[in-house]
Amino acid sequence: MDLDVATTKGACHCGAVQFTVKLTDGLRTARRCTCSFCRMRGAVAVSADPGGITITEGEDKLTLYQFNTNTAKHYFCSVCGIYTFHVRRSVAGQYGVNVACLEGISPYDFHDVPLMDGVHHTSDGFALRTIGTLKFVPE
Repeated sequence: MDLDVATTKGACHCGAVQFTVKLTDGLRTARRCTCSFCRMRGAVAVSADPGGITITEGEDKLTLYQFNTNTAKHYFCSVCGIYTFHVRRSVAGQYGVNVACLEGISPYDFHDVPLMDGVHHTSDGFALRTIGTLKFVPE
């Protein structure tokens, strides 16, 4: 897997929402989160800076979900329901992008994915910390 991917295309499952993304540091920012929402969603996300996502098709198909402080903005395809990206709470304006939506990339391409403590969030005054690692070990 090429960790140095800089710009790539992305789409939801049905293709109604399509976008290009310029990643902050390639695929090196891959992570999962333990907040109540991410725990249920289960996606591996990578980072894109503000202005790093351009919707090329289906902006009208995006649905917004917010909870708790209503700071993070989670976007989903209203047709197939796939989470595509979100505006992060911890880094103002930065995006988290679902790696499963990126062209040619799968969450199973990552052997080790840091698990970030989203229950004790940095925006609530806690230190940023990794609480574990999710591993994919192919058979």
